[in-house]
Amino acid sequence: MQPDQIASARLAEVERVWTSDLSVSEFALLDAAGFEPLEFVMGSSVFHIGWQTQNLRQSTELQVLTQAMYTARFNAMGRMLSEAAQVHADGVVGVQLSFRQHGLSAEHIEFIAVGTSVRSKKAPGTFRRPDGAPFTSHLNVQDFYTLLSTGHVPVEFVMGVCVYHVAAQGFLQSMKQMGQNVEMPQWTQGYYDARELALSRMQSEAERVQATGVTGVEWFAQEWMWGAHTLEFFTSGTAVRKVGESTPIAPSLVLPLR
Repeated sequence: MQPDQIASARLAEVERVWTSDLSVSEFALLDAAGFEPLEFVMGSSVFHIGWQTQNLRQSTELQVLTQAMYTARFNAMGRMLSEAAQVHADGVVGVQLSFRQHGLSAEHIEFIAVGTSVRSKKAPGTFRRPDGAPFTSHLNVQDFYTLLSTGHVPVEFVMGVCVYHVAAQGFLQSMKQMGQNVEMPQWTQGYYDARELALSRMQSEAERVQATGVTGVEWFAQEWMWGAHTLEFFTSGTAVRKVGESTPIAPSLVLPLR
């Protein structure tokens, strides 16, 4: 039996028993927001990261590596979304997108996307994206509840990626800086360039799904697999759109942070 067939068999049980990664408090708040959990959904993609030639003395984006890292994440998210659609969910809350090295080679990486699919109890289908697909959001249930109270709804977990090579500094320049407090301009500019490219791509994704903003933006930079002078900048958030007016939140429904 293929992995997608195994998942389909599990998801067929959704009308009999639901599963989620929500705490009891989050489950209670989700109910107060008018939603019910359907199924713990996930997607995975094991990817081989290819090679790209580069000039050690030139700062530039490594587009082959950028595309690989984006595609692997996109595959994992797409498979999670497919599971949510299979159980007729309105969306997925609490999305977590993580990765791990797969096997012995640093070039093999697995991205995993997980979350809890949910459905509106009063108006199923009305909270889906403009294209009819379930929404995805990395917001926890308390933030999801608060977002709804502002008259906004989540649309999509959006992301931007940039793998960037920072030019190696010449030997003479390195000797001049030895023992001194001095800025490393090639690294400063490299991080600026990588951030701007990743952020602009995340914003473009939000515009594509007709969102009006992105909330809960998170980012990280890492150099874990490409060696010296090469970094990845990754940013993500939940794209949202305005659909109604704000409503007050009952203080008793605000959960303590965990």
